[in-house]
Amino acid sequence: MSRILIVVSLLLGHGVSLLAQNISGTGPATSTGPIAQASRTAQQVVLDGNLHDAVWQTAPPLLEFVQHEPFGGEASSERTEIRFLYDNQALYVAAWMYDSDPSAIVQGEGRRDIDLANQDAVILVFDTFHDGQNAFVFGTTPAGIEYDGQVTKEGEGGFGNTNRGQQRGSGGGFNLNWDGSWEVRTSRDTLGWYAEFRIPFSTLRYPGQSRQEWGLNIARNIRRRNEQAFWAPVPRQYSLYRVSLAGVLEGVEAPAQRILRVTPYALGSVQRDYTTATPTDAASEFGADAKIGLGSSLTLDLTYNTDFAQVEVDEQQVNLTRFSTFFPEKRPFFLENAGTFSVGTPQTVELFFSRRIGIQNGRSVPILGGARLTGRAGNLQLGVLNIQTKSTDGAPGNGFSVARVFRELPNRSRIGALAVSRINTSDGADHNVTVAVDGRLGIGDAFSFDGYAARTFTPGKTGRESSFDISGTYRTTKWDAALAFRDVGDGFNPEVGFLSREAYQFVSGRILRRVRFPSVPWFRELRPHITYREFLDLEGFTTTRLIHFDSHFEFADGSFFQLPAINLTREGLREPFEIADGIFVPPGTYDNVEWGFAYNTNLSSPLSVRGRVTVGGFYTGHRFGTETSVDVRSGETFAASLRLTHDDVSLPQGDFTSLLTGLRLSYAFTPRVFVQSLIQFNNQTDQVSSNIRFGWLGTAGTGLFVVFNDLEQTGRNADPLGRGVIVKFARQLDIR
Repeated sequence: MSRILIVVSLLLGHGVSLLAQNISGTGPATSTGPIAQASRTAQQVVLDGNLHDAVWQTAPPLLEFVQHEPFGGEASSERTEIRFLYDNQALYVAAWMYDSDPSAIVQGEGRRDIDLANQDAVILVFDTFHDGQNAFVFGTTPAGIEYDGQVTKEGEGGFGNTNRGQQRGSGGGFNLNWDGSWEVRTSRDTLGWYAEFRIPFSTLRYPGQSRQEWGLNIARNIRRRNEQAFWAPVPRQYSLYRVSLAGVLEGVEAPAQRILRVTPYALGSVQRDYTTATPTDAASEFGADAKIGLGSSLTLDLTYNTDFAQVEVDEQQVNLTRFSTFFPEKRPFFLENAGTFSVGTPQTVELFFSRRIGIQNGRSVPILGGARLTGRAGNLQLGVLNIQTKSTDGAPGNGFSVARVFRELPNRSRIGALAVSRINTSDGADHNVTVAVDGRLGIGDAFSFDGYAARTFTPGKTGRESSFDISGTYRTTKWDAALAFRDVGDGFNPEVGFLSREAYQFVSGRILRRVRFPSVPWFRELRPHITYREFLDLEGFTTTRLIHFDSHFEFADGSFFQLPAINLTREGLREPFEIADGIFVPPGTYDNVEWGFAYNTNLSSPLSVRGRVTVGGFYTGHRFGTETSVDVRSGETFAASLRLTHDDVSLPQGDFTSLLTGLRLSYAFTPRVFVQSLIQFNNQTDQVSSNIRFGWLGTAGTGLFVVFNDLEQTGRNADPLGRGVIVKFARQLDIR
C-alpha cells in the first residue's frame, strides 16, 4: 500500500503539469468574482441573534445579491446584508434578512440538517483552500437550526452524475451528515429575520499561512416566492456548490491550528431476542474518539470501541429487481470527509463503500478501533483509513485499509488514485485488494469528462478483475446532455465497495431542454427530455434496457407534475428469477411499454403530497405501482410523514401484492432537543419495526440519546421478535 502511495504521489506531483497546461480556464486564485472583507475585533461578540450590537458596525457590509432563481441576474426582491468579524478563536457572521412581509416568512421545521429548499434560509459556503472544488457549508433558518456539510467535486455526485440534491453517502458530492462544532442564533422582528454565526477556526481546515484568502458564496432563500439569491452570481444550471464561480473572502488572519479533542461515550442497553428464547441481555460499553490537528491542513481521527447506537435505522425499500439494493451510510465516523475517499459511480460502482465495514449479512460486527488521516500535503489531497473489526461467532475479524490521494487542477479538473484492502486478521491468505486511478477534465464552463479504471485482486478468483468508466456531460442554461460507458469484468470483486450488479457493460445517454416563460408568472420551467440506458452481459445479451420519453412541468411555488412518461423497457433473463415467494419468471427476453406519472404539491406548505404512479407491462404480465408521501408540519416543532409504496403484479406464473408503509414523526422542543420515530410495515415479511429516538444534542452531533427498537411479527404468527432500549451519552472535550 505504501509503495502505491509513493508512486502515485510522484506521478501527481511531477507529472500533471503538462495536463494542467492544456486545460482551458484559469485556477480559482484568479477569480473575478466579488470580494468581501473580514474585520478583526477586540470586542466580545455576544451570540444572541440580536444584531444591534455596535461591534457589527465596524465590519463592511455585503449588500449586492442577485437572483439565481427565478430570474437569473436580476436584483433580489428583498434586501440582504452580511458582515464578517473574527478574533483569535473564531469567525463571526451576521446576516440581516430584511423582508417587506415578515408575516409570510416560512420558518420551517426546527430539526438539524433539514432540507433548506422548503423554508427561508441563509447559507454560507467557504472554500478555505481556494481550490474551486471543495468547501464547508453552514446554514440556518428563522427557526435557528444548525445545517452543515462538506462539498467535494463542486457538489456533483460522481461520474456522469448531475444530481444537485443533497447527498448522504460517501459517493455524493455534498456530504450533509458532516457535523461541525459551531453555533448560530436567530431572531425576528417587524423588519425581517436575523442570524448570527460563530464558527471556530478549529472546525475549519485551511492553509498554514496566517493571512487567508478563501472562496466565498452566500445564498438566501425566500421560499414564498421560491426565490434563491446569491452574493456571487452562478448560472442557473449550476448550484450554490459550484465553488469555482464563488467570490473571495479576504482579511482573515487565522491562527495556527492546535486541535486536540476527545469525545468519550458511555452506553447502556437492555435487549431481548425472542426468536432464540434467550434471557434479557443487559450490557454496558465505553469508548472514545479523538481528533488531533497536525498543523492547519491535516487531521488525525482515532476511534476506540466504536458504537453507532444513536444512528437512525434504514428506511426499508421494495426491490422487484434481481439486483442489489443500495442503503446509504449513516454512521458519523465514516461520513466525515467521506468525499475524499469517493471513487466510482454512486450507488452503482462504489470502489469504497464504508457500509461494508462493521456490517455483515444485515447484522452489526463490533469495531475495535481505527484511525483516519485526511487533509492536504502541499498540492495533494490525502486520505488514509484503517479500521479493525472484532471476531464474532458469525464473522472473522478483519482489517480494512483505504488510501486515497488526488490533485486538483485548474478549471474543475483533477487526477487521483485509490487503494482499498480487506485482510482476515486470523487468516492472512483471505484478503481482497482494489486499486484504481480516476480523473476529471473540465473544458470551459459547459463540458466535463470523467473516468476511472480499477482492478481487484482476490485469491482464487477467476475471470477478468477489472472495471472502467468514461462519461461526459454538457450543461448550459438551456441544454443538459450526457453520455456514459461502463465495463465491469466477470471477476471484478471490490469486497469493500458496492456493485449493484456483476459482469456487465453499460451504455447511457440523456438530452434535456429547459424552457422558460417569463411572461407567465405562475409557471417556472418546462423540461422535455429523452433518456436511454442499457445493461448488457459480457456476451452482448441485453439484461435491462430503458428508453424514457418525458416532460416535466414546474410551477412558481415549486409544485410539479410530469406528463405521463413513456418507458420502453426490456428485461432479459438467462435463468429463472424468483420475483416473489414461489413465483418464478422463466428465462427469456421481455419487451414492454409502461406509463409513469409523478407529481408534488408545494412542499413548503403545512400539508404537501408527493407521488408516483407506474402502470404497464412487467416481465410476462402487468404491474400497477404507486408511491405516495403525505407530509404534515405544524410550525417549527411538529412534523409527520406517511409513505406508502404499493405494487400489484399480475403474471401468468402467479399474482402478488407488495405493500410497504412508513410513518415518520418528529417533535423538536428546541433545535437541539428532539424526539423522532420511524414505524415501518412490510407485507412481504409480515413484520412491523419501530425505532424511537430522543436526542439532546451538544456540539458536533454529540449529546444524550435514548433509543427504543421493537420488531413484531404480524399475521397468524403475531409475536414479538426483538426489543431493546439503549442509552448513550457522548461529550466532546476540547483539550488544547
